[in-house]
Amino acid sequence: MSLMQRISMFLRSPKGQQLVDRGRRELAKPGNQQKLKGLAARLSNRRR
Repeated sequence: MSLMQRISMFLRSPKGQQLVDRGRRELAKPGNQQKLKGLAARLSNRRR
């Protein structure tokens, strides 16, 4: 079984769904959105 198949199976499981829901709740918080934008900006500057 490939790694992608295993990840896909996990995400469809109840535990995977809980993890996805938790991630969505965390990303809905403005402070975390700001941190993520800052990280994305740093990573995009690093590539140049």
